[in-house]
Amino acid sequence: MVGQQLIFQLLDHPDFEKVRSFVRRPSGMTHPKLEEIIIDFDKTQTWKDLIQGDVLFSTLGTTIKKARTKENRYNVDFSYQFEFALFAFENKVPTYVLVSSLGADPKSRFFYTRMKGELEGAVSKLTFRKLIIFRPSFLDGERKEKRSGEKIMLAINYFITQFMLKKYKPTRVDLLVERMITTSLDQSMGIRIITSV
Repeated sequence: MVGQQLIFQLLDHPDFEKVRSFVRRPSGMTHPKLEEIIIDFDKTQTWKDLIQGDVLFSTLGTTIKKARTKENRYNVDFSYQFEFALFAFENKVPTYVLVSSLGADPKSRFFYTRMKGELEGAVSKLTFRKLIIFRPSFLDGERKEKRSGEKIMLAINYFITQFMLKKYKPTRVDLLVERMITTSLDQSMGIRIITSV
């Protein structure tokens, strides 16, 4: 969901003259600025040299329902993302923007937030000139697939966070992506962690 919205906004942004997207299957999108590369994430030798440019946005992720096991989910949410970051660093991409999660912590008791915390720690050691980590709350946006349970959770979340736990208020994906792009273009250097969007 974040990746799709990111592509839309990057293609419409005047400061980005080319957008290279790495995907597992064709998206069906076409645009003069878009180069879509279909890859097998496990065959790194076939795509690692293609990670070139001024900024790498990392929005890859899956659900336990799709992955079926924690091991498969870890492979997608940690291993694949770290490999992309590593190759970007080796190819001298100066800026890396990662979408993580609120509560990310390598010492967390919960698998998901622990995995996100481990990824943050791993990419932080790569010393990009500019590393931006976003920690959004529950994501609110249009998905290709319908998730009725998620809509119910969003409604409950919006209601509760009106009165308490405001940092857990759902994050609108369009606003998150807008902030990702704006921050990637500013003049700051070093590591930044952004928890409110």
